Amino acid sequence: MKKALTLAGSDSSGGAGIQADLKTFQENDVYGMTALASIVAMDPDNNWNHEVFPIDAKIVEKQLNTILSVGIDAMKTGMLGSVDIIELGAKKIDEHGLKNVVIDPVMVCKGEDEVLQPENTDAMRELLVPRAAIVTPNLFEAWQLAQTGPIKTIDDMKEAAAKIYELGAQNVIIKGGTGLNTNKAVDLFYNGQQFILLEKDKLHTTYNHGAGCTFAAAITANLAKGKSVEDAVKRAKEFVTAAIKHGWKLNEYVGPVMHGAFYK
Repeated sequence: MKKALTLAGSDSSGGAGIQADLKTFQENDVYGMTALASIVAMDPDNNWNHEVFPIDAKIVEKQLNTILSVGIDAMKTGMLGSVDIIELGAKKIDEHGLKNVVIDPVMVCKGEDEVLQPENTDAMRELLVPRAAIVTPNLFEAWQLAQTGPIKTIDDMKEAAAKIYELGAQNVIIKGGTGLNTNKAVDLFYNGQQFILLEKDKLHTTYNHGAGCTFAAAITANLAKGKSVEDAVKRAKEFVTAAIKHGWKLNEYVGPVMHGAFYK
């Protein structure tokens, strides 16, 4: 069975983070292993505000050593709690010659609108993006990495994708989702040679918690199974579209995607 590593944060509500990654790996017939980099809790007495608790880098390294002693076919990153953990991730990628590396540059929690730690963004740009088989930012993360302005059009997406590619990533997929003023939910894939638009009908729902993690994890699973990056992205788009379409209400604050929807 193919094996995948997720180096990411724990979402206590179960819809995103490592929990979403494991569910997605399982649905795609890939064995998932986890190195916990941070713990995210939500305050039910304060409008579900997020609290992030980074894990000590020495503990993260112990987890990675366990997993990498087994061997993996692909890996992804998600929320990384500190510069130390980002540096550790880069070091392990180099030490083990890891190739199918998916960098999901998580910078904010769902429902938040400020970068959690700006220094982490700088470290991701310098250390993880150049080691990525593919980087999977949303619109906000893309312009933070590319150091452009806010992305409002497909031309803006192309500019940002090209700049992220120039940082050393082998491929880039910018998740436009419903954030653009277009008739479709648009993602933009760039491989250094051509721009490919991936379009689906917009799904007008707020039950999309974990969509970004799920998309990146589905790419990771398909890379682990030997798919090309472009093929993995297209399959992941189908997977996450089904998951969003069947999202459901968890409580008054959040509704997660349905990770098992695609294969039902």
